[in-house]
Amino acid sequence: MLRMAPYPPVLDDIAAWLAGHDAESAAGTAFRFAVEAEGWLVGCADVDEIADGMGEIGYWFDEAVWARGYASEAAAAVVGFATTTLGLRRLESGHAADNPASGRVLARLGFRPVGEALRWYRSRREEVPHRTYRRDVAGA
Repeated sequence: MLRMAPYPPVLDDIAAWLAGHDAESAAGTAFRFAVEAEGWLVGCADVDEIADGMGEIGYWFDEAVWARGYASEAAAAVVGFATTTLGLRRLESGHAADNPASGRVLARLGFRPVGEALRWYRSRREEVPHRTYRRDVAGA
């Protein structure tokens, strides 16, 4: 049986977050993927905000599995899905400014920084300085 990583931290939050996934996939506006390791659901990677040939990729992982390469592997898979399967021409992403490791994941995938602004983080329940990245896909 899979055990859930602690974000979202409250069962009601998990249920509300999961409730809309089927409709988003059916509409083609978001696709979300679970990441499992050793019987645990350790994180999630997704592409959402899909419109006009663009989308935003994201990922989160339980702190217990940070620095094991899961973010790099999952983000690369989602970029491949978004560009090859969905044919998206532009991808955006970002990370909290105090999380430079996530910026390195994005840089390795060809994302370039384009700005910084405050953004609401559900996991922290506050606005956080956020760095935004973009990747244009050649030939898509």
